[in-house]
Amino acid sequence: MLQNGLIDVFVRSHMDDALLSAAYRDASPDTRAVSRGYVEGYNRYLRDHASKLPAECNGQPWVRPMTEAEYLRLQELTMIQLGVGLFADAIVGASPPAEGEPDATTPTAAEATAALAPFHLREPLLGSNGWAFGSEVTANGRGVLLGNPHFPWSGVNRFWEMHLTIPGRLDVMGAAIGHSPVVQIGFNHDVTWTHTVSTGLRFTLFELTLVAGDPHSYVVDGQPVPMTPQRVTYEVTDAQGAVQTREHTVWKTRFGPVVEVPQAGLGWTTTHAYALKDANTANLRAMDIWLGFNRDRNVGEMRETLAKLGVPWVNTMAADRDGHVMYADVSVVPDVDAAQLQRCAPSKAAAALLQAASLAVLDGSRSDCDWHRDPQSPVPGLTPIERMPVAIRSDWVQNSNDSFWVSNPAIDWPAFSPLVGGIDEPQSLRTRSGLYEIQQRVAGTDGIAPHAKVGIAEVQAMLFSNRNHAAYVVLDDLLPVCRDATTEAGRAGCAVLAAWDRRNNLDSRGEHLFREWWRAAERIEGVWRRPFDPADPVNTPAGLDTGKPAVRAAVLKALDDAVATVRAAGFALDAPLGEVQTYALPGGTVGLHGGPEFEGVLNKVETADRGPLAAGGYQIDFGSSYIQTVTFDDRGP
Repeated sequence: MLQNGLIDVFVRSHMDDALLSAAYRDASPDTRAVSRGYVEGYNRYLRDHASKLPAECNGQPWVRPMTEAEYLRLQELTMIQLGVGLFADAIVGASPPAEGEPDATTPTAAEATAALAPFHLREPLLGSNGWAFGSEVTANGRGVLLGNPHFPWSGVNRFWEMHLTIPGRLDVMGAAIGHSPVVQIGFNHDVTWTHTVSTGLRFTLFELTLVAGDPHSYVVDGQPVPMTPQRVTYEVTDAQGAVQTREHTVWKTRFGPVVEVPQAGLGWTTTHAYALKDANTANLRAMDIWLGFNRDRNVGEMRETLAKLGVPWVNTMAADRDGHVMYADVSVVPDVDAAQLQRCAPSKAAAALLQAASLAVLDGSRSDCDWHRDPQSPVPGLTPIERMPVAIRSDWVQNSNDSFWVSNPAIDWPAFSPLVGGIDEPQSLRTRSGLYEIQQRVAGTDGIAPHAKVGIAEVQAMLFSNRNHAAYVVLDDLLPVCRDATTEAGRAGCAVLAAWDRRNNLDSRGEHLFREWWRAAERIEGVWRRPFDPADPVNTPAGLDTGKPAVRAAVLKALDDAVATVRAAGFALDAPLGEVQTYALPGGTVGLHGGPEFEGVLNKVETADRGPLAAGGYQIDFGSSYIQTVTFDDRGP
């Protein structure tokens, strides 16, 4: 099926206008008002600029006024993009086994993990840095905040800056993705906040036990339940330009649509199938949350706003003018605790996917394995704020897309559901880089300024120091080894890395060589000299275990390969990063500083495919997309 056809089938099968309309009626009057204003503003723009649209849009039948129902569908697409939206092709492609078709063999754990890698469950493409500093550590005794989302630079997920005012009622500035009528990351007179993509899970799969001889029915509490076939029609244009209507069937269950990823062991066989239940379906509460943030006056009020359970898939860091800061992962998470995961475990292979790929699968043959409905929760089936991580402090909090666990290492968190996030797990190099920078700054040992206080200038300097954390963790162990390399490539590469400043600045020479070496070296089995220690998550794992002959040989081979990759791409080994890493503009390309996730560069930039260096260099598609550093004085922010 063509990609556009797949998207059409998924969107038409998922969108439930009646369900969205009911959720919309439950939204606050102000949320409904700003939504109507967005629709009317869009339609007014079309009326006023009908003759001035870009050539590819002028006169096209799909350029037409927006309805309120279409607007709600736009909101829905934002909510589900890290849930059911990830599995669009697995939903459209799910089909019952043909008669006589043998069941697929069960993949190994490694094969299943690899098959789920394209879904980015463990490492979402979207990411961010969020830091909030309180009165104990700030120069002015007020809150200071960094908001730094890393999002695409094209499409509807771009951030757009806005300043919204209603005299006497609303005065807020910040940014939001393209179709939001309210500020999603920003500041008002008294508070400032930002978000980072959370590790919490937004959905679970349910393993369905099928009725013998009927792959279209499944068993719940011993009783057969038929699946519902949803026949979706869509249009395609053939090679001659004629429009043809086609039909496709999507299968639905009481939990949600059937999904099929056979390579991960999630196939539709004669005995089992899998259905996906997304907690963010029809989540129009998010707009109420952000509108509340737009008007809140301190982090305590923001905590009350969060309790409505509408934030879809992000952490929240906030600071206020009184010097209080907050970290909260009060996002939409199914209410399934560790005991239920054990009690409702599916087949052994499916249960293993939680540890291997952050995919939770529950036994769908028992109704008591559905999500818990806590009367304390304002949304039945979602984990209430009382069982989510929230900390209000006066020193600092941070997040760079790892779990709540080390948002501040001084916090002694209680136990939370594994679906909220993990503890005692290695942190990303970017998280570790942020923790290193913050701890050095608070201690006054970072060299930025002699005092140990934090202000806007210090925060900006920390973010844009472009320190390559991976290099500081491993390069001192590589250089003594590679200086004695037996190959010309190894010796040449070693000389370049020895002279490199270990930064990702525009004029940093040789960074791309390190990137290609580290891309392979980080995957070498047993590469770390100091393995991960849960008691020291900021500083471990670290070092290269070059005392082991196999590791020593592997890191030197990775350097030879990196040199070959750089030369084949047509770049000098010591080329400045600004020549290698660029962004294309109509008038030419511009060099970009910053670096990718796996190098631990806070100023994150990425290519869409995350692939190795090739001719043309690293063509950046997304990264730092809105950056705010905010504090307060007597007049405001």
